[in-house]
Amino acid sequence: MKQHLIHALVLAMLALQAQAQHQRTESIDYAALARAQAVKAIPEFTEMLSVPNDAHYPEHIEANVRWAEAAFARRGFRTRRLATAPDGPPLLLCEKVVRAASRTVLFYSHMDGQPVDPSKWNQEDPWQPVLKRRTADGEWEAIPFDWIESRGLDPEWRIFARSASDDKGPVMMFLAALDALAAQGIQPAINIKYILDFEEEQGSKHLPPAVPKYKDLLAADALLILDGPRHYPSNRPTLSFGARGIATITLTVYGPRAPLHSGHYGNWAPNPAFRLAHLLASMKDEDGRVSIPGFYDGIELTEEVKAMLARVPDDEDALKRKLGFAEAEKVGGTLQEALQYPSLNVRGMASGWVGDKVRTIVPDRAVAEIDIRLVKESDPERLIGLVRDHIARQGYCILDHEPTDEERQQCPRLCRFESRISYRAFRTEMDSPVGQWLAHALTTAFGEPPVMKRTSGGSIPIAPFVETLGIPAVTVPTVNADNNQHSPNENLRLGNFVEGIQTMLALLTVPME
Repeated sequence: MKQHLIHALVLAMLALQAQAQHQRTESIDYAALARAQAVKAIPEFTEMLSVPNDAHYPEHIEANVRWAEAAFARRGFRTRRLATAPDGPPLLLCEKVVRAASRTVLFYSHMDGQPVDPSKWNQEDPWQPVLKRRTADGEWEAIPFDWIESRGLDPEWRIFARSASDDKGPVMMFLAALDALAAQGIQPAINIKYILDFEEEQGSKHLPPAVPKYKDLLAADALLILDGPRHYPSNRPTLSFGARGIATITLTVYGPRAPLHSGHYGNWAPNPAFRLAHLLASMKDEDGRVSIPGFYDGIELTEEVKAMLARVPDDEDALKRKLGFAEAEKVGGTLQEALQYPSLNVRGMASGWVGDKVRTIVPDRAVAEIDIRLVKESDPERLIGLVRDHIARQGYCILDHEPTDEERQQCPRLCRFESRISYRAFRTEMDSPVGQWLAHALTTAFGEPPVMKRTSGGSIPIAPFVETLGIPAVTVPTVNADNNQHSPNENLRLGNFVEGIQTMLALLTVPME
């Protein structure tokens, strides 16, 4: 009897705490709180960006792991390193239990960044953040960081540094939102697990086997991915309910054993550059559709799905003008429809020499780097097999190694075919409970519904979480679309930094039913 009474009292106390929490949440001015906290968070953000994070360098990654451990620990999180393979960087799990919360959300971000070529950046060091404003003639000029406090935060100013947007910015937005709530005496409405990946830009090859290993530690009710840009060009709050996966192919077509003088041997020795060009051209028609039979099998866009896609407020004419081309490929009727199909993309080609190194030769080989963007309905192994079978039908002997002298004599057409599956696609239904919660949370914070995208074009290593943990996953992008991610002069617009904090405040305070 005594135990029942104690249990009832505990439940009553939790109910009162939840009611008080709800009342405090109802009174939150999300925009004002985010703007004030953004100014306070800038010094810590610049410190974070100053830690180099090229995943090719283990010392970079160790420094970022330590920075994140300290940052989350200061905010009351329990942190633990989850070892991956012997040669892989750890995952970092940060956990905060909220006594009155009944639901747990697992957040995912990555802390590593792309390599940098300082000669291509308009600042001395890509890992030393610089605040800039746009001049009347459209150029960017550096300004002091103390202007943010002394003159007021201008949403159009930008912080330039590697990983400012991809993906340290969202991590800092989350930390800043926690600080803002703590200052107001408001506890999060959810239990929090935050997993940080330190090799996402290298393909997260150690992540898939690690998720089953740590399945119990990662258990949650939903997974939110804090990565990627908002909808372009509207820059409105955005939710993306899926992401394409990615597989890659390296295709090498061989000619003579060594480059030959084009005067002596042109018209006689086979030119691998032309052969590769013909081979690649045979894979797509003039409208950009993959012509390999069966490549789009299983993809059916119903009228309901098309109507859902049409609600995304794209301005395709403006986008084409910005990107500099006149006519889009015709895989789908719109950009959003095109993203629902697997793609076959040549991401790079090389043969011989060009520019001031050009020479009159018949090249010895031609190489194409290909990526296949995957959708939920497509099997990556099957698609890779279709491409391989197509190449075989064009008369090629397909190898997995450099050809031997004997193979060169036996096979008139030789190629090397290497493939890898990096990430599988995932997708969550928009009208699922987690979708309804997120839409309500962002509407609460911003006063209008977010842009709802069925899937995004980029690939992220989320499928292992979805498949192993059995939970829905949604991407909550926050950064500006014109952020130059992966490129020189990566940046984060301060207006997006503020509204990213506003987004995190909503996720942390609107209860998940």
